[in-house]
Amino acid sequence: MTLAEKKTAKEAWEALKIMFVGSDRVKVARIQTLKVELEAMSMKDTESVDDFTGKVINTVSTLRMLGDRVEESQVVKKLLRAVSSKFLQIASTIEQFGYLESISVEEVIGRLKAYEERMKSSGESDDRKLMLTHKEWSDKNKKKS
Repeated sequence: MTLAEKKTAKEAWEALKIMFVGSDRVKVARIQTLKVELEAMSMKDTESVDDFTGKVINTVSTLRMLGDRVEESQVVKKLLRAVSSKFLQIASTIEQFGYLESISVEEVIGRLKAYEERMKSSGESDDRKLMLTHKEWSDKNKKKS
């Protein structure tokens, strides 16, 4: 509609240039925002591998769609850096024995998921841990005495 109101081709061209320069600025700003969000992401202790990696992959896909170049190795390093403390052992192992420049994101996700399943089967998942309040712990210790 804006272009239809222009009387000459030159006016239309100028309007198009202004609109697309603006959209380029918006795109650059959006890329910067997404990069900051990606860098700030970290896995919560209650979050599953699927949920966390889904957020990371979604953000990376959006960055790539906007034209930003995100290397596979950057995503791998981000995933290993941002896992919760219960995944530090497997993340360290992958870092030490996997060549981070050539390992795929899918392989890292697969290894993290396998580790998560192993923890669930050995009874180390959060839903199987017994959590006591300070009062309950005190009462329990009093009974032992």
